[in-house]
Amino acid sequence: MTPDRLTAERMRGKRIRHRAAAGAGGEPTGGGAACLERGGVSDRGLEMLGIAVSYGDLVALDDCSLTVRPGRVLGLLGPNGAGKTTAMRCIFGLVRPDRGVVRWSGFPVDREARLRFGYMPEERGLYPHMRVRAQLEYLARLSGLDRRSAAAGVERWLKRLGLQERGEARLDALSHGNQQRVQLAAALVHDPALLVLDEPFAGLDPLGVEALSAVIGDLARGGTAVLFSSHQLDLVEHVCQDVVVIDRGRVAMQGELERLRAASSRRYLSVGFRGTSRWTPAFEHARVLGAEPGHTRLELTDSADLEALVTLARSAGHVTRFSLEPPALSDLFHEAVGR
Repeated sequence: MTPDRLTAERMRGKRIRHRAAAGAGGEPTGGGAACLERGGVSDRGLEMLGIAVSYGDLVALDDCSLTVRPGRVLGLLGPNGAGKTTAMRCIFGLVRPDRGVVRWSGFPVDREARLRFGYMPEERGLYPHMRVRAQLEYLARLSGLDRRSAAAGVERWLKRLGLQERGEARLDALSHGNQQRVQLAAALVHDPALLVLDEPFAGLDPLGVEALSAVIGDLARGGTAVLFSSHQLDLVEHVCQDVVVIDRGRVAMQGELERLRAASSRRYLSVGFRGTSRWTPAFEHARVLGAEPGHTRLELTDSADLEALVTLARSAGHVTRFSLEPPALSDLFHEAVGR
């Protein structure tokens, strides 16, 4: 079936579903599409409420709840097998929850609402033998855009992602990093209100990471709700305002990152030295977390004697930095999962 015919079928389905959703007075009675038509994105964004998913005896998600707000970036974290990808698939109807509901703007997510979502799965799913520009236009049409809007969106994102000279290339002729950028463009070409990215930084070089981080930040500042998972906690800490940690299918920690850091009772000490010596002190009420040439990081208990630590550090060399710090995201993560 051609893109034109596919789009026509989808538009026909839209009209039928809209009439079915109308009440006696002809107004929509609810659902994601009705909410979008009435007022666009609300402050409620995406809500996953009490989601439970099991595969036989394996519990993938157990009473999992989270919220992705418009204009915010939420990092979904967890060990391998924690349930992150299952949660994302529930958003798009690829997995049906045993219990719970997924809402967008206060209404259960339906097919109409999902047309406003963008998804970049961990297992990339583009056509390797198809040319980049034609493929992106085809996918934009499947998301409901007309031919002119699809072409304009493709050109905008090809330029934004540095792919304007690769539009006529086949996907399998591109480097891994550029294929990753095309996959991102496919998720963005229809200007989604919600963007879901599963391990988007995997395999990117530093320039690709920087470019993708900038795109995510720009989208959030423009009002897009962004949810992404990653094992690269330093990147999550740099990009996200909110985090959710899932472990064994349950939410182990969630909230605004800065508030979580401020609420932690743990204290961390960063000590810098001139030169390349490594300082690994054996000190009561202090545990060495990392020691590199010229820098040591310690976790302190409330009973740690800072003056004694200063004296000990000075005896080891010329101290250039001695500062208490809130926990890093990696510290919060390990505290939440208990390992």
